[in-house]
Amino acid sequence: MSIEVKVPVLPESVSDATIATWHKKVGDSVRRDENLLDLETDKVVLEVPSPVDGVLKELRFKEGDTVTSSQVVAIIEAGAIAAAPAPAAAAATPPVGAASAATPKTAAAPIAAEAAPTKADTSQLSPAGRFVAEANQINPADVAGTGRHNQVTKEDLVNFIKAGGSAAPGGARPEQRVPMTRIRQRIAERMMQSKNSIAMLTSFNEVNLGKVMAMRKELGEPFEKTHGIKLGFMSFFAKAAANALQKYPVVNSSVDGTDVIYHGYADISIAVATEKGLVTPVLRNVEQQGFADIEQGIANYAKAAREGGLKLEDLQGGTFTITNGGTFGSLMSTPIVNPPQSAILGMHAIKERPIAENGQVVIAPMMYIALSYDHRIIDGKDAVLFLVDIKNQLENPHRMLLGL
Repeated sequence: MSIEVKVPVLPESVSDATIATWHKKVGDSVRRDENLLDLETDKVVLEVPSPVDGVLKELRFKEGDTVTSSQVVAIIEAGAIAAAPAPAAAAATPPVGAASAATPKTAAAPIAAEAAPTKADTSQLSPAGRFVAEANQINPADVAGTGRHNQVTKEDLVNFIKAGGSAAPGGARPEQRVPMTRIRQRIAERMMQSKNSIAMLTSFNEVNLGKVMAMRKELGEPFEKTHGIKLGFMSFFAKAAANALQKYPVVNSSVDGTDVIYHGYADISIAVATEKGLVTPVLRNVEQQGFADIEQGIANYAKAAREGGLKLEDLQGGTFTITNGGTFGSLMSTPIVNPPQSAILGMHAIKERPIAENGQVVIAPMMYIALSYDHRIIDGKDAVLFLVDIKNQLENPHRMLLGL
C-alpha cells in the first residue's frame, strides 16, 4: 500500500519551508520514525520521519524546493523490501570454459576499473560544508562527524584541515556561488530591521571576574555532584541581568508603535552559534530560577541547537538577549539589538590584566562587557546604571544569592 509523506503543519508565523536535505533516495528501505528529510524554515530545522516501514517509492521535490503545510513530498510503499543489489563479482565472472581464452588485457580490465578514482559524495553536507569539502578536495567519508546523526559539519571539515588533512593545491583560487539558507536569510533580514528601525547606542564597562572564578573553583565540584550540571559563567551573567532588569524595567521593555510595553518577567534569549547561523533560544522567567536551572536550560538548548532539535516555540518571545563573543576570542564588540527587544548584553574574552586595586597594582581576570540599547526609549543614564549594576553583582556574586 502506498503511503503519502506530508509536510507537517507549520506554525502560523511560518508560511513555508525549504527542503534542506534528503537522507534517503528512491529505492531505499525506511523504518517507521526514521528521519527522511530536513525542512528548513527561517527559524528552525524540522525533521520529517517516516510514518511506516517500507521502501521509498517516489520523491516529489528535490533539495532546495519550497513546500507548504500538508504538502505531499514523498511516497512510501508500506511493507515492501528493497531489492538486493546484484553481486559485483557476477558481471566479472567469465563463462565456464572461457578462462583460457581471456587475454592479459581483458583480465586486467576489472582491476583498472577498481583503481579508477570515484568522486566523493558531498550531498549530505550543508552548502557551506560542501564548498569547504570541494575547495579543499576532502572526502567527507574521511572525516569524523559530530553533527546530528553523526553528520559531517563545516566545523568538522575545518578542524580536519587544521589537523593536517587534505587541502587545496597551492595557487588554487576556488569560488562557488551558493544560495543563503532560510535561517541565514532571516538573520540578514533581522539585522537590517534592527539597523533601520532602532536608534542604537552602545555603552561599555569592565568586570573583574576574580570572585566569580574563585566561587566556581571552590563550589564547582559540589555544585556538579548535587545538580548534575557544571557551573559555568553564563548562569552568573543571566542571573545578574535578570536582577538588573527588575531594577531598571525600561531596559526590559519593547516598542509597539507609539506604545512602550514593560515586561514584568525576564525571558532572556541566549545567543547560540550553529553551523547554519546564530539562534537565540529563550530561558523563561530567569528572575525566578536558580543557577542550576539556568545552567541546565542553557545546556539543553545548546545540545538541541547542535543536533537541530530546537523547536519554533523555543525561539519565540524573549525580552532581553545575552551573547558571548568571548567564546570565539572577541575582546570587544558592539552587539546588535534583537527587535522587538530594546537591549542586548555582550560578553567577551576573559584576559588577565594589571589593574589598580586598593592602591596596589594587581593582575586580575578582566572582561569587557557591552550593552547595546534602543536610545528611543532607554536613556543613557539608565543604560549605564544597568551595566554598572551587572558589574557590581559579578564583582560581588554573593549579592546575587541575597537578591541585592
